[in-house]
Amino acid sequence: MIRTPRLVLFRAGAESFSAFSASHSIRSSIARRSFSSYLVSPKELHDALKKNPPSPISTDPRVIPLCSSWFLPNDAEGRTGIQVFRKQRIPKARFFDLDKVIDRRSPYPHMLPSAKDFAAAMSELGIRKEDTVVVYDTKELGIFSAPRVGWTLKIFGHSNVHILNNFRTWVEEGFPTESGEVYSVECCAYPIPEVDGAKVASYEDVREVAQDYNKEGAEGVQIIDARSAGRFTGAAPEPRPSLSSGHMPGAVNIPFDAVLDPTTKAFLPVDALREVFQKNGVDPEKPIISSCGTGVTACIIETALEEAQFGSPERRRVYDGSWTEWAQRVKPSDSLIVKTAESED
Repeated sequence: MIRTPRLVLFRAGAESFSAFSASHSIRSSIARRSFSSYLVSPKELHDALKKNPPSPISTDPRVIPLCSSWFLPNDAEGRTGIQVFRKQRIPKARFFDLDKVIDRRSPYPHMLPSAKDFAAAMSELGIRKEDTVVVYDTKELGIFSAPRVGWTLKIFGHSNVHILNNFRTWVEEGFPTESGEVYSVECCAYPIPEVDGAKVASYEDVREVAQDYNKEGAEGVQIIDARSAGRFTGAAPEPRPSLSSGHMPGAVNIPFDAVLDPTTKAFLPVDALREVFQKNGVDPEKPIISSCGTGVTACIIETALEEAQFGSPERRRVYDGSWTEWAQRVKPSDSLIVKTAESED
């Protein structure tokens, strides 16, 4: 449960407030220049942490590592995000629980929380609006859940957010780690943000795209599905037994691991990412919606598109509910679940 953040208010004269605002603006500008791209290397993060550590004393913008470790509910080894966070993490990292900072009223997993709940979660994590946040996931899986949390922060207007590429490499290259129980952090006042709904695709949006597929005059929105090939074709079942596998009409299958290095599980270089999208017939001139099972690995595809500068950011969206919502809401009579397994045999 998200606790109500503790707020501390100060009074200041107009002159001192003006001086504070000016110095605050300069410090925020410096923080925004901490990294040159959305993806950052372990060395870049290590160097930045030495310059802007997440100190509870300083009021300057800080660089805060944010662990978003998450495993599927049916993980074969029964691992959980908080377990691996306690086992090994970047020093002074905070833990973002992907199973808790969600819309609890929704029947679908991992749907975006309300702006109020997001602000409460950030406040409890002790993260300020001006802090630079670097999200990372597990050494066990490599890139997996961090892109979803990074995307979430961007949706709620936290512009100073980056993804570590990646924690497995951080560990292998010998950068410092710590272990043990999670220590408490001082809560802060995180303002309730505006939601950038233009980056989110709803069920209604995707349904319209699917119904318009191959119709004359359609906008030509492309849906990239990050699930495995078997689930996409209908040859393999969904992890949730009640759901049908298959795909949306016109969707393109690019399993999320296609944009990751098979050994390090870090994102491929830019040229290789572009080649993946080009080989799969994705047109950068047309709108793109990324989808997956529950909206987590779709953000890996969105991050790869961002890193490759493939497609206009203003015309790219993530389907929040993804296949879990789709397969539960469409009716058999709609003919909006396509299975191609039989024709491929």
